[in-house]
Amino acid sequence: MRIRTESGTDYTAVSLAGRFDAHETAGFRVVVDALIRPGHATLHLDLSNVIFVDSSALAELLRVQKAAKAADGEVILVNVSDPVRIILELTELQQVFTLKNSGDPTSPSSSS
Repeated sequence: MRIRTESGTDYTAVSLAGRFDAHETAGFRVVVDALIRPGHATLHLDLSNVIFVDSSALAELLRVQKAAKAADGEVILVNVSDPVRIILELTELQQVFTLKNSGDPTSPSSSS
């Protein structure tokens, strides 16, 4: 999986590409944990190029959401790919996250 970050004034955009599974969660954790801090804890995760997620990845997304909320932020899933959207719907996790498309006025521009 490829991970790319871009910082804005009140959020950080993280773009993921490839398979997000148990083999990739440790690398994701290292990158994302360094980005969450009080006053700058809102993460925009661009999932447009993620082709697969497993239960480990879902657990990691939930962990990051909890950490962001503890720092007065949140995780916003941007441009969720169809495979990821289906899994979020099947597990009813789409209710836990804010989902946006890059065309939404409150979303950052896509950084794919």
